[in-house]
Amino acid sequence: MINGIILRDAVISAAHVIANQKQKVDELNVFPVPDGDTGTNMSMTIGASVRELELLRSPTVEETAKTAASALLRGARGNSGVILSLLFRGFSKGLAGKQEATGQDLSDALTLGVEAAYKAVMKPTEGTILTVAREAAEKGSEVALSTNDPVEVFSAIVKQAEETLAKTPEMLPVLKKAGVVDAGGKGLCVIFGAMLDVFKGGEVVASADAAEKKAAPKRSAVAEAEGDIKFTYCTEFIVNKAPGCEDALKLRAYLESIGDCVVVVDDEDIIKVHVHSNHPGNAIEEGLKFGSLTSLKIENMREQHTEQVLQADQQEENADYVPVDPDIPYGFVAVAAGAGVQALFTDLGVNQVVTGGQTMNPSTDDILHAIQATPAETVFVLPNNKNIIMAAEQAVRLADRRVCVLPTRTIPQGITAMLAFDPEADFSANRLNMTRALDNVQTGQITFAARDSEYGGHSIKEGEILAMENGKLSFVEKDLNKAVLKLTRSMVGKSSSFITVIYGSDVSEDMAASAYELLRAKISDDIEINLVNGGQPVYYYIISVE
Repeated sequence: MINGIILRDAVISAAHVIANQKQKVDELNVFPVPDGDTGTNMSMTIGASVRELELLRSPTVEETAKTAASALLRGARGNSGVILSLLFRGFSKGLAGKQEATGQDLSDALTLGVEAAYKAVMKPTEGTILTVAREAAEKGSEVALSTNDPVEVFSAIVKQAEETLAKTPEMLPVLKKAGVVDAGGKGLCVIFGAMLDVFKGGEVVASADAAEKKAAPKRSAVAEAEGDIKFTYCTEFIVNKAPGCEDALKLRAYLESIGDCVVVVDDEDIIKVHVHSNHPGNAIEEGLKFGSLTSLKIENMREQHTEQVLQADQQEENADYVPVDPDIPYGFVAVAAGAGVQALFTDLGVNQVVTGGQTMNPSTDDILHAIQATPAETVFVLPNNKNIIMAAEQAVRLADRRVCVLPTRTIPQGITAMLAFDPEADFSANRLNMTRALDNVQTGQITFAARDSEYGGHSIKEGEILAMENGKLSFVEKDLNKAVLKLTRSMVGKSSSFITVIYGSDVSEDMAASAYELLRAKISDDIEINLVNGGQPVYYYIISVE
């Protein structure tokens, strides 16, 4: 029988072992962009349980499993981390009410976890961690029919997991071509193998990392922005279009002549406007030429910056969001990296910006705390990354208010969703309209290859420039400006009218200006082009075409 102490030690040891091997698991990721996702995310997810498990003195298996499942749920990062947390949630349900666990109990618990994991994934892909877990659970159920010994049953589970892992390249051609096994499946085998060692009487493995570094303190986007602000005022308003009003492109052109971070969204009846300038009155006067104004908002960004830096300096470095009671109908949480990108979301009405994105997926707990700190009855969450959506969805059932996770997979989709929000509409209409709006934006991302690889028919060398269109690798290039032009051209269609180019922390102002002028020279004059300093890591450029 496995008692609560043995199970506790097994999970702690597994957390240490995957932490020690996370880099090896990370290196199995076949997509060559900088990510470091799988091993790191699984390590941080199960690692979130160690401190709480260490506080248990003489637990039952129910208490250990429940404590671990709760911690993993809150600490889940990335898709692999969420799936891992769901497997442990199965352990918690399967071991409920039990002092000790038999082989049948362990098998049943894993089966429950697999079922939950498959339900959570909209389109399960075989040849991944899901397949490894499912076939391992099936073998456990088979062996449990002939023996109730927990070590024998779990040994069979681990052996089958490793055998299935070895077959994943035959299930997914991309793995076979890269000559690797599935990273998530490998991480699961590492964790289950470490647990089995303790079940057999082995010692708890010590972690090579004494402790995971804490995430950066959560400050507002404005407080993180540089003190040297070029334009002082953030101005937003909605124009109720007058009959026969002029083309909104003229309004956009004027605003770009007096400021930056210009966003002009033209609808049949209204024009939504956002601009940073030193003379908000000029923007308002120009807007009045197109109709009557409503929802007018002007904020002094210098004052905001000073006030919020002072507030942040008074807080502890690892201070969390402060929970607040709802007092407004709607609020927003967005995940983003880079002071400029974060400030743009704040300007668009986002209440809390969670620092994160590619290479730094926030946990379910990070997102939950931001939700709880948003003073709204309904909170819309914009993950802005495909590997963060599942972690955000896990926060829904933990929050004390209604939460709607919109499936935004990129920063441009998140911005478009915010622009589609109508404060006068009800929840259902906003959820539908914001989701539909995602289909109207094309996203281009330009980054670099983190490793040599063969992917999507491309032979890629470390350091080469990668251009991705809507999340898929489009081409490999050596010249950054050529990549910007080629990718933008491929996304522009007959109905395209607006391009936003967001440049990152590794691109200088001169480099960005050069790319901007190239686009101006090569792209149709009928399409407006806006350049924004996003300051984002990883991506040289994020390009939005609408």
